[in-house]
Amino acid sequence: MEVFLLQVFNGLSVSSILLLTALGLAITFGLMNVINMAHGELIMTGSYVTYVVQMFFLKHIAGNFDLYYPVALILSFFVTAFIGFLLERSLIRFLYERPLDTLLATWGVGMIFQQIARDIFGAPNLEVRTPHWLKGGVEIMAGLQLPYNRLFIIILAIFCLIGVYFYMYHTASGCRMRAVMQNRSMASCLGISIAKVDAYTFALGSGLAGIAGCALCLLGPIGPSLGTYYIVDAFMVVVLGGVGKLVGIIISSGVVGGLNTAFEFGSTATMGKVLALIMVILFLRWKPSGLISLKVRALD
Repeated sequence: MEVFLLQVFNGLSVSSILLLTALGLAITFGLMNVINMAHGELIMTGSYVTYVVQMFFLKHIAGNFDLYYPVALILSFFVTAFIGFLLERSLIRFLYERPLDTLLATWGVGMIFQQIARDIFGAPNLEVRTPHWLKGGVEIMAGLQLPYNRLFIIILAIFCLIGVYFYMYHTASGCRMRAVMQNRSMASCLGISIAKVDAYTFALGSGLAGIAGCALCLLGPIGPSLGTYYIVDAFMVVVLGGVGKLVGIIISSGVVGGLNTAFEFGSTATMGKVLALIMVILFLRWKPSGLISLKVRALD
């Protein structure tokens, strides 16, 4: 029973991490149809923002060190959102409807971000301390303890998902965003500023990548290559879930996380990821539109 419950929790934990890393990509790629290969580097930027905030608290506000993480979480979102806004205004806006050009351009931007991180922070990995209130865990039964940091990531993923859903479906700006992504010309005819919506939408997706980077600091050291470890999984979750559907992202992150955990049991982590990827590829061969497809007149 302990082994079974531990595997279930591990599956939920991996799924929440995948959901966090893929949620911003679901907006930039799923809704905007922009193949943002720099998404992993935006995740990396969020982790380095967390490191900088930690060092600032250690140097100037050591007495309230445990407060650094909530501050870092907020700053990670706004810093990466601002970077995403500048990236969209300076580069992405010239490449809409040109997916291959966008892929190459953002890949180059990602390489630049990695080199900037190496120049500023160095190539070796850096450690981000876990706040005291996230150390330890909840003991469910003898031999089974659920770590606080993993539970926090699960709660954070749920909170971000609820926030994105509320923004998209219960605010005027979210309604304008969905209108632009479904039919740009009609939205423009109705007086919606396409350029402004594009910039804010890309900034939102980038900000969510920063939150994911801040969350990943709780799991281990950070480095310039942090984002490359998650970018493939993030794209896999978005494509499997179906373009433009939050429900699909939730289901696909659970499926991929569960498959990874199940295949890792009795094998290695690398082999588990490979087998999960093969299963996803086979499913997409059968249903290319993903688990939940977006049906609009433009696609019909």
